[in-house]
Amino acid sequence: MEVKKELKVNAIKDGTVIDHIPSHSLFQVISILGLDNSIHQVIFGSNFESKQLGKKAIIKVTNIFFKDDEINKIALVAPDAKLNIIKNYQVIEKKLVNVPDEIIGIAKCMNPKCITNNEVMTTRFEVVGKKPLAIKCNYCEKITDQQNLEIL
Repeated sequence: MEVKKELKVNAIKDGTVIDHIPSHSLFQVISILGLDNSIHQVIFGSNFESKQLGKKAIIKVTNIFFKDDEINKIALVAPDAKLNIIKNYQVIEKKLVNVPDEIIGIAKCMNPKCITNNEVMTTRFEVVGKKPLAIKCNYCEKITDQQNLEIL
C-alpha cells in the first residue's frame, strides 16, 4: 500500500495568497491585516519547510485583494512576504512586501516615558532604516530596532 506524503490545500478561486511569512509571525500578520475578524474564508498553515526561512507560514484569503499600503504594514514582521493575486484560480499578479516610509498605529514606542505610552494616542514612526529595520518615534525621537519592536 502506497502512503501519501503530501498535504494539499484546496486552491482558491479569487483572493490573495501570502507566502514566505516567518512561522513565528503568522498570528501577528493575521492581526495586522484584520483577518481575525474577517467574514471571508481564511486558510493558514505554519511550519512548512522553506529553503529561505527554514520554517514558513502561508495564508490564503478568499475574495480579499489588499491595497499596497495595507499589505506593506506586515513588512515589519514579514519583510520577505510574497503575495499572489488569484482570479479564477490563476495567479494574475505577484507582489513583494515593502517596508513603508512611515508606520502609523502598528508598533509601540520602546521609550516608557514617551507620551504614546502614557496617553491614549496613535503611534507614528519614521522608518530610518529598512535592512536592518529601524524606526524613529515622531513624538520622543527614540529609535526602535527590529529586536525591540513590539507590535500593538
